[in-house]
Amino acid sequence: MTAADDTYERGLAAAEATNPGIKDALAARYDALLPGFSKSLIEVAYGHFYTRPGLDDKTRYLSTVAALTALGGQTAPQLKIHVKNSLNAGATPEEIAEVIHQMALYGGFPAMINALNAAIEVFDAEDAT
Repeated sequence: MTAADDTYERGLAAAEATNPGIKDALAARYDALLPGFSKSLIEVAYGHFYTRPGLDDKTRYLSTVAALTALGGQTAPQLKIHVKNSLNAGATPEEIAEVIHQMALYGGFPAMINALNAAIEVFDAEDAT
């Protein structure tokens, strides 16, 4: 097994742990147009970033929620995925809401409100509140 294969396998395990079915969902959505995209995304995002030592999964996902919130409403689809990942990694709805609220200082109140609305949709769908 090559180092790239190991990175992909490590990334796939991490991605599937918090977001079961992500590989198949990405492949079904994108690989016909961009062959290999699902493998690249899993290898890079999860294999190189989400599996680094130094932070636990909960902290990584909460950090991702913060960044996506500050970037604004165009990130709502990705934000919903990472809110769910945060829940799956052990974060509470209250912790997620507080992280989103904190981002009002950096992304503005409209970005924070849009993110909070996205999070509420996830909480309702997951019956997490």
